[in-house]
Amino acid sequence: MTVEEKLKALNINYNIVQHEAVYTVEEAKEKVPKIDGVGCKNLFLKTQKKECFLYTLPEDKQVNLKDLSEKLHVTRFHFASSQSLEETLGVIPGSVTPLAIMNDKNNKVIVLLDKELKDKKILVHPNRNTTTISINYQDLIKFIESEHHKIIEI
Repeated sequence: MTVEEKLKALNINYNIVQHEAVYTVEEAKEKVPKIDGVGCKNLFLKTQKKECFLYTLPEDKQVNLKDLSEKLHVTRFHFASSQSLEETLGVIPGSVTPLAIMNDKNNKVIVLLDKELKDKKILVHPNRNTTTISINYQDLIKFIESEHHKIIEI
């Protein structure tokens, strides 16, 4: 099932635009056609104990991984390898998205959502970096919950 099929099955409204492949926030700002929503960046993180986290936050927000790990009471975070990303979420670097948790059939990934995104429309990829979807924050939570993944709003 594609992301779009899953969204339709859940009766989630979204807007979608096609564009050139983008791999960074800077490229997305230049190449993604204007669409209503807050641009996001998505970080696939692992702890020293091999716990997996996917952190979605506003595109211009800076994050201190040491502070984040302390806040969550986990061992120190590091960025997961591209191999781990593909094995766990089924996407490549540049296509990381909270919607990719539909590929995490073992429910290994905990989703972290930045509180600044609450009650807004957000922009994320539907598992490929040539398309951007605008979706309401609450609908994203509905999607994640339908996949039985833990969500932490931070």
